[in-house]
This record gives sequence, C-alpha cells and structure tokens, in this order.
Amino acid sequence: MSTLAPRVVLVSRRSELDELLARHGTRAAAAYFLRQRGRDLAEVEARHRALEAALTTVGAAVPADWRRGRLDREDLSRFLFAPEDVVVAVGQDGLVANVAKYLDGQPVLGVNPEPERNPGVLVRHAPPAAARLLPRLSTVDAELRTMVSARLDDGQELIGLNEVYFGHPTHQSARYTVSTPDGGRERHSSSGVVVGTGTGATGWCSSIARERADAPARPAPGEAALTWFVREAWPSPATGVTLTAGRLGPDERLELSGESERLVVFADGLEADRLELAWGQRVTIGVAARRLRLVT
Repeated sequence: MSTLAPRVVLVSRRSELDELLARHGTRAAAAYFLRQRGRDLAEVEARHRALEAALTTVGAAVPADWRRGRLDREDLSRFLFAPEDVVVAVGQDGLVANVAKYLDGQPVLGVNPEPERNPGVLVRHAPPAAARLLPRLSTVDAELRTMVSARLDDGQELIGLNEVYFGHPTHQSARYTVSTPDGGRERHSSSGVVVGTGTGATGWCSSIARERADAPARPAPGEAALTWFVREAWPSPATGVTLTAGRLGPDERLELSGESERLVVFADGLEADRLELAWGQRVTIGVAARRLRLVT
C-alpha cells in the first residue's frame, strides 16, 4: 500500500474567453468577433470569472499536506494518473466523461461552476462543497458507473464512460460486418455504430433512440449493460438493415469487422484519442472491467 499523501489532480478545460484570446489575440478583437454574431464579450467574461472562482475555491479546499496537480482537458491522454490520486473535475458534465477513460478506480469529484447552465448530472457539487468532501473522500459515498470497452484484435483497448463510436472519421459511409451475441451477422454500409452506457443514455444514444420506435430499453448508469445503434444503415444487394440496434449484457460482446480503410473507434467525443482499424481488422465492444467512482 502506498504511504504517499493523496494527490489532488484538478482537471478543467480552457474557457471560451481563453479560446477567443488564443484565436484573436486581444479582448478588443474578440469583442468585435462576438458582436458580429450578436453576442457580448461581457457574458463570456462572466463565465470565465465563474470558472476561475470555482478553481480558486477548490484549490483552497485541498488539505495542506496533500500534493497537487493541475491538468487541462487537452493534455489528458499524455498524463499518467497514480493509484492514490483524487480527481476533481471543474466544468461541464462532459469533463467527467473525458477524464473517466484514463482512470482505474480513482475517485472523481465533479464540481459545477455554472449551475444555471450545466445540468449537473456528473458535476454534482457546488465549489464550496470541496472543503467538506476532500478531507474525508475515503469515507464518502461513491457511485459506481458502468463503462464501455472497445478492444481491437491486436490487443489495443479504449474505454469510455458515455459511449464509443465506430465508423469513418468523417462520419461518411463505412463498410463492415456486424456480429451480435445471439449469432446474428450482417454486412452494413452506414454512418457508424454507437455503443453507449446508462450514463451515455441521456446523450448521443438518447438522440438516436428517440428516432427508433423499437429502441432497446436504456440501462441504468450503474447497470452492467449497454445499448447499441447503427446510424443510417443503407440497404443494397450487398448490405442489410436488419441488425441495427440491441442491448448487451455484462458478458456479451458486439463484434465489428472492418471492410473499408481508415475506420476508427473513439470514446466520449475525444476524436484525437482513437484506435484505427485496417481493412479486415476486428473490434469487440462490451461492458468494461473498470468502473468510474463518482463521488455523490
């Protein structure tokens, strides 16, 4: 067992103001850009201040003898999390999903800097709550959330909290064969396959399910089950449209065999961190062995 003091890793993403200044250089130029689109710089600055205030509040709540780290969302794929880390995600709900795929049992505290804008499904806590929760994080309740795993036949694996996408990187037509746990098999030409968890069932999978009269029942966030959907399957003499949705239990896998080049798999919208498939390569998708520990 490690004797190191916990390390709090504070994760956030650049504010819209930061991105505007990086693009336009000055506040005046950013303000002009926003005015051309019917927006006001004052609103963007207010949101920036809310994020900075939340980060300051959480930083002040870290016990004095704990170690600290600060991380931007864009650097997640290059950061090595340690077993004793405590992760605090300050921002939108999607930030928790972004960081979850890089963790293996570390607790995640989601902090919502803008409750009037963010639903707070995963960032459940106001910034002042960090002072109460961080010192006793080992004893507070944590909700275990199911994650989804995509594994290539060469052993490469990718994990997601919301969903994984399989298809062409531009979402144009991808050709592949789908094999289901009950023995079904069909060649497809579609704009991709989305496989989601109960957490992701309120996001991308939800928007797809609303268009399906026979959509499978979505799982609960902690249930060891997934739902999968084929997007815009195209019927032709060589491709079918019968196997386009389903549900996977804890020990079931969906297998997809690529029949075109440049197919990819990515999770939770992080397209840059992806697996790439060559023609004939296979990916199996199912419930991941890891689970997210979300502080409640």
